Amino acid sequence: MNGSQPPIIEVSHLVKRFGRVTAVAGIDFQVAPGELFGFLGPNGAGKTTTINLLTGLARPDEGSIRVAGIDCTQNPKGAQHLMGIVPDESNLYPELSGFDNLCFCGALYGMSKKDRESRAQALLAQFGLTDAGARKFAGYSKGMKRRLTIAAGIIHQPHILFLDEPTTGIDVASARQIRQLIARLNDEGTTIFLTTHYIEEAERLCRRIAFIVDGKIVRTDRLENLMQPLQGRHSIEFVLEQRHAALESRLQQAFPSLSVEQIDDSRIRVFARQKIPVGPLVRFFEECGVEVSEARKLRPTLEEVFVEVTGIEAAAIARDKERKGGAA
Repeated sequence: MNGSQPPIIEVSHLVKRFGRVTAVAGIDFQVAPGELFGFLGPNGAGKTTTINLLTGLARPDEGSIRVAGIDCTQNPKGAQHLMGIVPDESNLYPELSGFDNLCFCGALYGMSKKDRESRAQALLAQFGLTDAGARKFAGYSKGMKRRLTIAAGIIHQPHILFLDEPTTGIDVASARQIRQLIARLNDEGTTIFLTTHYIEEAERLCRRIAFIVDGKIVRTDRLENLMQPLQGRHSIEFVLEQRHAALESRLQQAFPSLSVEQIDDSRIRVFARQKIPVGPLVRFFEECGVEVSEARKLRPTLEEVFVEVTGIEAAAIARDKERKGGAA
């Protein structure tokens, strides 16, 4: 982490156990003021437990936490006035309207009636919820609920916003809106700590990312540094008309200079350090009696880095998405 300012979050050898299970296993990291820091890993990796430790909702078994210079290990609630927290599932009241939910949250942070009502109206407008402000929260769509939950987390204009899986379980359009809101909040100076198992989301939003697997951080770096090893790598994906489960080995034998990965029965990817000629590959498929419906160049992605660093295949992350019912 670069910069002359001291970190706003400092974590050292943080450990949390639940019985015989170690959910967080001695992690270390720092977050700079104004940074959008991503915590990327599969479900069950320890992301939510880490947020609970940082925000004082859980106590660590070992290690230290400092937020804005405050020792939160000794004083877990000492920095809570600086924080906004958006949990992975909404904690708002279904029987209250959107406006009343925001005002209630403002009251919890000690805001005056005038200030919280004014701020609530402004947030409803900012988040595109003015027309729904008088409606009960229970009647909101999933995307609207996520937007209001984020609005509730920032009603007191916190210095640091903790977002736990903010786009899980919502439709693609709502997820896009929420990412735009997150980027705008960060542009306005809010430090954001974002947990996600959506690799594309971390790549779009975060400047620096930690990979967490089984409670351990396996890599932390700036996005451009994570991507650097892949910059000279060329990749093409072929989409085949027929389902074909046995082409990978034949293709590898015919083109030994290429790396070959069969994604599924109808998709094959090839990789090389030099430019890949498409024509000979298409002719190879034709000679095998397989028609190519599409050939597209792929840019390097954070997904490739994640797989390389963690050993967790992208398919496992996809299954997490399906179980959670979310949109990437």
